[in-house]
Amino acid sequence: MKDIFNKIILLGRPASGKSEVIHYVKNLNLAERRKRFHLGQIKDIDDFPMLWTWFEEDDILEKKFGKPRLHSTPDGYFLYEYLWHLLIERISFDYLKHKRDDKGKENDLTYLIEFSRGTEHGGYKEAFKHLSKELLEGAAIVYVNVPFEESLRKNRKRFNPDKPDSILEHGLPDSKLERMYKEVDFHEVIAGNTTHININGINVPYVIFENMPSKTDDPALLGPALDEVFGKLWGIYNK
Repeated sequence: MKDIFNKIILLGRPASGKSEVIHYVKNLNLAERRKRFHLGQIKDIDDFPMLWTWFEEDDILEKKFGKPRLHSTPDGYFLYEYLWHLLIERISFDYLKHKRDDKGKENDLTYLIEFSRGTEHGGYKEAFKHLSKELLEGAAIVYVNVPFEESLRKNRKRFNPDKPDSILEHGLPDSKLERMYKEVDFHEVIAGNTTHININGINVPYVIFENMPSKTDDPALLGPALDEVFGKLWGIYNK
């Protein structure tokens, strides 16, 4: 039996602790990561670099060429809701490219797919519709759960205005975070299902990582918390 997860879909509000989880597990040596968390060599697929590229391209089009913006308003909102769904399609598309290029390495790799969705732009209910069956097969979900107030606190704390494109240091203005992520629908999507979510006909196992009080601020707390989270998920994954 394979001893690692094939795919982990990591969800949660912005600044909930997702990036810190990834940073922690990627900085373990491979043998320890595999033994403790059932995670192999990690390949990230994250929609943040994709959307940030759109913002940068729009700024170039507007300021350098005097052309209309294609994706976003000047204050950083998407022009069309369907662009949020396009990002999920891009995630699925990128996974297929990785899978093609990684043929023969399946027993050593764990793909780590990360994104956030608020109900203001369709929530997880709409986002899940755009995950491909190829990505969902063999996947498991970890949802990092924090209230909006904690997301706001950590978003303020991590933001570095000199590195707005950084995975670990990007942030949103308070008003934008509230508008887009104050309300989330993950608990509505899982209602009545304690171990699996049916997404596009595939039963995907999930666990909730309760990150209050915060464990992701302190590696000494984060390690044991992840032992519990991934241990529980592994048990569900193999039933």
